[in-house]
Amino acid sequence: MKVLLVDDEVELVSAMAERLGFRDVDADWTDNGESALAMADKTAYDVAVLDMKMPRLSGLELMERLAEKHPDMKFIFLSGHGSEADFKAGCAAGCNYLIKPIQLEDLVALIRKVAA
Repeated sequence: MKVLLVDDEVELVSAMAERLGFRDVDADWTDNGESALAMADKTAYDVAVLDMKMPRLSGLELMERLAEKHPDMKFIFLSGHGSEADFKAGCAAGCNYLIKPIQLEDLVALIRKVAA
């Protein structure tokens, strides 16, 4: 299983990737949507974990662009600015949504669930 993590909080996303690796989840990371699109063109990811609020390209916009090119990719949304509107938008797009701060075990369980 290959996972793409996208979050504009570099320290968070890099630490998350490292810790997922300790749990046998192979994760690459980036801090922006444009880079994520380029990475997905070069590597087949099973799951993308996307920050809902990012500069220039939101998690929802990124999901739409990734899903168009990679229809088998699954998505999980993360948000540190959880709101009812974001939650509903995330649910409408797949209902895989965690509010920061997250528990890594919750993320691992959700990654394994959506990838199954």
